[in-house]
Amino acid sequence: MLMQNRQAFQPVEAATDIARGGRSLGSLFQMSTVEVVPAGKAICWEGDAAKHLFQVVEGVVRLQRIIGEGRRVITAFHFAGDVIGAFLQSDFLFTAEAVTDCKIRRVSRKSFNEEVGRCDLLRPEYISLLCKETVAAHDQMVLLSKKNAEERLCTFIARLVSRRNAEVHKGLLRIPMNRQDIADYLGLTIETVSRTITKLASRNVLLPEGRHDLRIVNLRRLQELSGNPDDFSEKTCHSVSLH
Repeated sequence: MLMQNRQAFQPVEAATDIARGGRSLGSLFQMSTVEVVPAGKAICWEGDAAKHLFQVVEGVVRLQRIIGEGRRVITAFHFAGDVIGAFLQSDFLFTAEAVTDCKIRRVSRKSFNEEVGRCDLLRPEYISLLCKETVAAHDQMVLLSKKNAEERLCTFIARLVSRRNAEVHKGLLRIPMNRQDIADYLGLTIETVSRTITKLASRNVLLPEGRHDLRIVNLRRLQELSGNPDDFSEKTCHSVSLH
């Protein structure tokens, strides 16, 4: 599995260790009520006061911004366990929107900051969380500025495969977002995404099955085509069985 700091769409994971009697950032959300957010509904809006932080309990959330003449840019995807809104700005820099039906928890920024301030165990974890967000933003900058369309798409798919909770069964990877989401995240057009998938299929790297599934035929080749195969080496990721 790819390390957390190499996943631009999964920069923050707050594992809950209450069962072990410890404290973690994830534990700060456990007293909050689980909220159900239907697919397509916003959790918070760009420009609004950042009064809360959110933890994804279930589902996938996209962070997006609108630029220019209504053009959408997706800056990140968040999955179960991820925390949204850990930055220090007073206003949200993005709109967080549910890609799938989601469940979330929220805590007030005031209470979150107070708990981090008074607990010696939480401060290092919070700093680590912010560092991961910074690294993820840097990785995304490299992805968009230095990689071609094929490398971008292969990096994206390889990262999805290497996620801890990735839905992979016998090489079949479930892609929760649609191709327009993928295009807006990778800085491509939807036509380029579709053509690149077709190209990879012709080279027997992967095969599309339905609207949201990809069969990974050659994972090693997919990693090589990402442009940075070392990110997916045994030293930096856990193995993902495709059988």
